[in-house]
Amino acid sequence: MAKRDIALVVVAAGQGQRLGAGKPKAFVDLVGRPLLTHAIESIIALPDLAQLIIAVPESHLVEAAEIGAELIGDLPISFEVVLGGETRQGSIANALAELAAESEIVLVHDAARALAPTSLFAKVADSVRKNKISSLPAMRVVDTIKRIDGDTILETVDREVLRSAQTPQGFMASDLVAAYAAAEADYTDDAALMQAAGHRILAVDGDERAFKITTPADLAAAELRFAGKPSGFRTGIGTDVHRFTEDSSKPLYLGTIVWPGERGLDGHSDGDAVSHAIVDAILSAAGLGDIGSNFGVDRPEFSGANGKVFIEGALELITAAGFKVENVAVQIIGNRPKVAPHRAAVEAALEAILGAPVSLGATTTDGLGFLGNTEGVAAVATALLAKSEGETSAKGRLAP
Repeated sequence: MAKRDIALVVVAAGQGQRLGAGKPKAFVDLVGRPLLTHAIESIIALPDLAQLIIAVPESHLVEAAEIGAELIGDLPISFEVVLGGETRQGSIANALAELAAESEIVLVHDAARALAPTSLFAKVADSVRKNKISSLPAMRVVDTIKRIDGDTILETVDREVLRSAQTPQGFMASDLVAAYAAAEADYTDDAALMQAAGHRILAVDGDERAFKITTPADLAAAELRFAGKPSGFRTGIGTDVHRFTEDSSKPLYLGTIVWPGERGLDGHSDGDAVSHAIVDAILSAAGLGDIGSNFGVDRPEFSGANGKVFIEGALELITAAGFKVENVAVQIIGNRPKVAPHRAAVEAALEAILGAPVSLGATTTDGLGFLGNTEGVAAVATALLAKSEGETSAKGRLAP
């Protein structure tokens, strides 16, 4: 069994003004969960972690405590939340005041590097343990670097001797505590503080996943890293076809609203091909069957029902399954009716029901088939669902 001798300090007190989210950066959501949650998930997978200390703004002390407690559960990890300082260095000083005696190694990590994998924490800790020397992850610089004066380029700098520093940065606990106690200036990272105190710093290979989330573009890049991996998002497709009725008194319903002056569509309900296709798409995305298996023609209460009834019923089903609609796109296929005059009204009606953006389009079959002969209307819909707030689980994690 691994010896638990590592304390990990997470700096999560930054206000994140450049991110523009209106809340401290560590508490901004990434695929439905705060950055701090993503960071802690990788950290607590360290088999030799003894203590986790998080420094946060006063406004988020309770939230940070709840996040940490839920994730740690019954793991044998001591957990504290401390008040962040006016500076990064001040926050870490507050955290070090809570350092347990058994913690021989301290790793300091920025919550903004929320996707740093467990393997990177282990690599830095192993370097410190093996060499008894402070260590940090560093990435090679791939761009050509210029030294400038104002807007004048003075020279090209040899990038082979340059590295960009990441976190976690690792230290022997006694060395870091002593350096902080003696510090007389403010430094941008702990390695700089340690160097000022006369310590040597080793570099280990960094990890591209440990990039710092500072701007909205960085957050978008982080979200893209979840593409193609298990996540809280689901897509579905639905189709429906109805022929025009011979009953001249029946109005045409598409997208839950009446289209004046048009022939109605046959069907057990109101024949609303648009709404029915949307229902199939929503249910398909959630893995809950289709409109027939949930609202079949054998149920008399749905005779003549408006499409809104089925959409609302589908929403109840997916909500119970922990999903919400992110957006819907639907296309009407047929010669009639003409969609353009009604597009805005249909989109508005559907958006009000779904609580999500809806786009409506149209096409024809170029005269082919029953649709080309104006015998009826078809609709094809796609839906994007996401796990509801609080429902996205560890399925959204990146691999360690």
